[in-house]
Amino acid sequence: MKYENIVEAIFVKRPNRFISHCLVDGACVIAHVKNTGRCAELLIAGVTVYLEYAPSSTRKTDYSLIAVVKGNRLINMDSQAPNKIALEGLKSGRIELPGLSGEISLIRQEYKYQTSRFDLYVETEKEKVLIEVKGVTLEVADVVMFPDAPTARGDKHVNELMAALQDGYLTYVIFIVQMSGVDYFTPNVERDPLLAKSLKKACDAGVGILAYDCHVKPDEIWVNGVVRVEL
Repeated sequence: MKYENIVEAIFVKRPNRFISHCLVDGACVIAHVKNTGRCAELLIAGVTVYLEYAPSSTRKTDYSLIAVVKGNRLINMDSQAPNKIALEGLKSGRIELPGLSGEISLIRQEYKYQTSRFDLYVETEKEKVLIEVKGVTLEVADVVMFPDAPTARGDKHVNELMAALQDGYLTYVIFIVQMSGVDYFTPNVERDPLLAKSLKKACDAGVGILAYDCHVKPDEIWVNGVVRVEL
């Protein structure tokens, strides 16, 4: 996945979930934050960030905040990126679905099942597959976790994936870790114990729980390899 017109900036503050104030060549600009999560451990005054410059008459801001430097690590925090990365990974074969016996013949986005819309629907000659994709930006001591805030929607998706197993679907949750060089992925029990419990239950029931990290550059991100999952 490629971004255009990336500029380096210094993060100043985040007045609300949707906008940030950053310094570009010493001038303060307003940038759309493409992630409504808390990201409190990332967006700290003075850190280096990367903005995509895309002026348009239909946009309120000319910039979007794409990535942030945390220590020696560059983290992509665009919440729209994981679905695109997962789609690219499935098409290229970089993302593999354990238990899938046939070649993928069809991939659809935003597939409705029961009361949810799942990120991806996949077909092979013999199988129907539902996939929910989650982006991961929270890292502590090389361990990555999801979520950074409680998510009732995420718990609902996991439970409906378990129900879909009974209807003959193969089901997966894919965590796209928007950084590289991590040790393992684990649910954030402290922030959302209900989701952590549901993920363990789903795994025991046969839902595939997968995690992949990414190569991240200021203007680019693509899937790298499998990350160990500990539930």
